[in-house]
Amino acid sequence: MIALRVALAAFLFAPAAVAAPEATPPPGQAAAVFAGGCFWCMEGPFDALDGVLSTTSGYTGGSVPDPSYDQVSAGTTGHVEAVRVVYDPKRVDYAKLLDVFWRNVDPLDAGGQFCDRGSQYASAVFVAEAAEQQAAEESKQKLAARFGTSIATDIRSAGPFYAAEAYHQDYYRKNPFRYRYYRGGCGRDARLEKVWGAAPAH
Repeated sequence: MIALRVALAAFLFAPAAVAAPEATPPPGQAAAVFAGGCFWCMEGPFDALDGVLSTTSGYTGGSVPDPSYDQVSAGTTGHVEAVRVVYDPKRVDYAKLLDVFWRNVDPLDAGGQFCDRGSQYASAVFVAEAAEQQAAEESKQKLAARFGTSIATDIRSAGPFYAAEAYHQDYYRKNPFRYRYYRGGCGRDARLEKVWGAAPAH
């Protein structure tokens, strides 16, 4: 399915230069970073949440500065595809963001997410402070109890987050047909329903 995503992206314009690491949000806002496989599929659930101000698809967790999509998708930089969620803590709390995250990933999959395989598509929660660490660990423990098995999703310390190329941003809005084709072909919704039940994934 990596080839499918590359083919879909090829229909669009050439990528722009990759930006520097994202800056700290202004006062009154906060940012959280989650990796759930294809970042195209993770923006929408957070965008639909009241209190979320913006989502950005990008790369984090690796050792190469300013990585490109081609570098990350090859699995050689240590980065994962991720989304950075900027939100208003007075309107939505971190616990709710965690809930949306979990219900849009397969937390039992240690080899990637859905049809996208490899460490660059692993699920992870990137925590920036002790309170986030505690909340993430507690939510992960609850999931382990619910499923009766260990949870494959990592909880990692946050580091530099690099915005992906412009054609990846808001892909589900800009290219709804191609997005639905990819999402269906990847089996994402079928697997989410099997893991979480018929309730909508936010």
